[in-house]
Amino acid sequence: MTTATLIAVFSGTLGAADPSLLSLVMPDATLLADVNVAQAKASPFGQYVLTTLLQEQAQKFQQFATLTGFDPRQDVSELLLASNSAAGNKTGLILALGTFDAAKITAAAQVAGAGIETYSGVAIIEDPQKQNGLVFLSSTLAVAGDLASVKAAIDRRAGGPTIPAALAAQVSQLSSAEDAWIISTVAPSTLRPPAAVAGAAGVNLQNAVQNIQSASGGVKFGSVVVVTAQAQSDTPQDAASLGAVLQLLASMAQLSAAQHPEAAAVAQSLAVTTQGSTVKITLSVPEDQIQQLVKPKAAARKVVQM
Repeated sequence: MTTATLIAVFSGTLGAADPSLLSLVMPDATLLADVNVAQAKASPFGQYVLTTLLQEQAQKFQQFATLTGFDPRQDVSELLLASNSAAGNKTGLILALGTFDAAKITAAAQVAGAGIETYSGVAIIEDPQKQNGLVFLSSTLAVAGDLASVKAAIDRRAGGPTIPAALAAQVSQLSSAEDAWIISTVAPSTLRPPAAVAGAAGVNLQNAVQNIQSASGGVKFGSVVVVTAQAQSDTPQDAASLGAVLQLLASMAQLSAAQHPEAAAVAQSLAVTTQGSTVKITLSVPEDQIQQLVKPKAAARKVVQM
């Protein structure tokens, strides 16, 4: 499963990020994302994801659970993703709290061709190319990622440099208020190779996005799903430009209400404000509208698979 799939599957209710996970994050992390699944079944959207979107994969999940004794739909309580990667590099960590049968999972991995390396007294499950690894630091804590990042996380168990205080404070604030969140302390454009950003009717969205220096956002689930985001631009002028572009795109979406009523309704709820070099975005969407937006994509996937 890809990281994006994991995040989509495990959307739930989140308290403050667990300290045992944060202590393993690299001190120079530039990207953090956290989602907790302990209360997923209490969230209407979480219920929808688990019962509807994953229905087509239920058999595969069950086969995986039978082989490994691990069902990610039930046995994971929190996921924290961390990276200090620049564009084009595939490094980072997926840190998970849950319930893990390490012996059974390790045995299943070896049958599938994985290797085992002992490092600082713990066994790392490695892919045949020895590029990525998975380690269980306890029956409730797992760490996965590229091999160098996993070994560095193991070393940090004994204490050492942690994330800066300012970033820790931002993590605390977001994780206390949101059900899922993400922070980028650097320009988002540096986290992935440059790519064209779709625009419409002459809207220069790519230039506006490239001027973002850092960003954060969160989601609060419920009968109304509330999305908040904040972007820091180079200058107040850049912030005003980004805000204007977002408002224009929202207006254009509303004009297409006849063809895309759900998207138009979402755009209508978008609120964009600027203060100095900061752009703040708020979006409040009823949970049933999100379901309507997601259903066509789910149906399209089924047609492709058939």
